[in-house]
Amino acid sequence: MIRITKGSLIALFLLISHFAFANRSHTLLYDVKEVPNGKVYIITQKSNGYTFDSARYAVFIPEGITTLEGVLVHQHGCTMEGRGMATAYDLQYQAFAKKWKLAIVGPDLYSAKNNCHDWRNPESGSGPALLQTLEQIGKVSSHAELANAPLLLWGHSGGGYWVLSMLRQYPERIMGIFAYSPAFEPGVYPAAALKVPVMMRHAGPDGDACCWQTSIREFGKLRAAGGYASIAYTHFQSHNFSFVRYMTIPFFESVMKQRLPQKAGSGYKAMRNMDVSGAWLGDTLSGNIYKANVYPGRKTAAAWLPDSLTAVKWREYVITGTVVDRTAPPAPYGVQQKRRHNMAVELSWKADADIESGISHFNIYKDNQLIGRFPSSGTYQNFDTNGDDAYPLQLPGLQTDVTLPWNDPGKIAITTVNHFGLESNKTIVP
Repeated sequence: MIRITKGSLIALFLLISHFAFANRSHTLLYDVKEVPNGKVYIITQKSNGYTFDSARYAVFIPEGITTLEGVLVHQHGCTMEGRGMATAYDLQYQAFAKKWKLAIVGPDLYSAKNNCHDWRNPESGSGPALLQTLEQIGKVSSHAELANAPLLLWGHSGGGYWVLSMLRQYPERIMGIFAYSPAFEPGVYPAAALKVPVMMRHAGPDGDACCWQTSIREFGKLRAAGGYASIAYTHFQSHNFSFVRYMTIPFFESVMKQRLPQKAGSGYKAMRNMDVSGAWLGDTLSGNIYKANVYPGRKTAAAWLPDSLTAVKWREYVITGTVVDRTAPPAPYGVQQKRRHNMAVELSWKADADIESGISHFNIYKDNQLIGRFPSSGTYQNFDTNGDDAYPLQLPGLQTDVTLPWNDPGKIAITTVNHFGLESNKTIVP
């Protein structure tokens, strides 16, 4: 008897659906991963007729979402091939996706002959491959809206060049862009690109020798033409060192508040224009911020910021190199206990990461006294400041044993602690 699994049916579907696409690309779905917050679909696109060789996409879709409103694409830089899929397993970005009803794409783009100098250009095939992947994932995940969902693009170094080049090729599809030390120079932008909010970050000639001038040039191009561009110079950091996500996430949130279609799932054609009446400008030399209509200097030389909240965080970021999280994370939920023997119980729980700063660890209390920590040392999940990649990807289940004699009336509670040391409210074990 032949056993047909759900995974094999999905693979067969995509193999058959390949023939519906142009002969320039071949697609194979090779895995579907169940994760606590949803599913990760992994697809490989093998090029046929393009200059880049292949692409692997890890696509996270949060559970419990009826209609996805957009897609965050987190593109790695040159020589970082193989690390891109980490974003799909990143708890902080997953919480961001759950809140805003987004899919997350962690791409790995490959070009054996010429490193990133092929895949960095969307016309190499890396642009169409992404769009085909979203269409195919939409079919197998019952989220057909992915085929037309608006894009948030994040890119580092050569990936920063790629996202700015995507802005040239697909401006009507893009909701917002964050370019982390973008390399090279994309060229001329069409008029439609000027409606897309863009933020670029660099570390200056000492820390970002390969790429700092790219940020300045591209910022200048967009601002001179009236585009919604901003630039953040983070002192004492480098090309591969920045706490960039602490600025990226609030920037994207401000953009989505204004640009997401008012009707759920209506597609990228219904994206709204930014409300420029609420814009702020940032002085790139002093870090001072002003309402746009009262800015005292040359406005086209100032960083364009979508609202006052983004302006305040931008000022903190360019002065300190980070944005401090000042709010506590959400409390654990779904807490259960199971007695193992007379002296111990097994605790299990669920948790959403803090959107601003993720999850460092969990504290365990008995009658308001700290009795344990999970994990016992280190962090539950962290990220590196090089490619902004989460680690580890394979996380331990949220369960641990605590000492509690069978006749002990003590109350056990669990809290979440974020990466800035802020602690959630206690969730008492029933």
